Amino acid sequence: MHNNDECNMEELEQLGIIPVDYAVLRSLFSDYRSPRNKIANLEQAGKIIRLKRGIYVVSPKVTHQLLSIELIANHIYGPSYVSMESALRYYGLIPEQVYTVRSLTTNRSQSYENPIGRFDYVTANDAYYSIGIKQQTVENKYTFLIATPEKALCDMIVTTPQLRIQSEKALVAYLKEDLRFDMSGLDQMDTDILKACIETGKKKEMLKFLLKFSES
Repeated sequence: MHNNDECNMEELEQLGIIPVDYAVLRSLFSDYRSPRNKIANLEQAGKIIRLKRGIYVVSPKVTHQLLSIELIANHIYGPSYVSMESALRYYGLIPEQVYTVRSLTTNRSQSYENPIGRFDYVTANDAYYSIGIKQQTVENKYTFLIATPEKALCDMIVTTPQLRIQSEKALVAYLKEDLRFDMSGLDQMDTDILKACIETGKKKEMLKFLLKFSES
């Protein structure tokens, strides 16, 4: 047993729920003969979780804190922010538990699967991407990027293939039946964000129905 094990475990615990790269872990165990083996052993023991190659997060078993899937999504692939069903679920606007965490990115579309879940990244152009991003801070501990509710809804419409919305009535049916969207959430929608999405985004006609309905 290495005499530094306990203090290293405390340091590991202090990393909390923020994902770290391999270099950070390596420096934490630099007094070991083989930091690489130590890291591999910790992963096998379930004390750290590999999110993707070179990116890890400390297990809740060690930190006694719940992981944030939104924070993890930001770290796995970027630039990105959590959006679509995942953001709507976060705000309590749709009821579904969402296993796949979906984000928007300016990079190529990409998917990752790890012990936490599946993380999908959908590509968008820079002008559209930069609208309606919110920095969400949780208990002064950490911050992640997430779409505002109205942007998440626009992203949902823009990125859903084969979606046909040709009237306001069809839009309402999509929100209520397909998404089971909490319609009272439309009253608080920021129409400036919707207008900006119409300017730069695809599926302009569909987004115009959303704007019209939010304004009425």
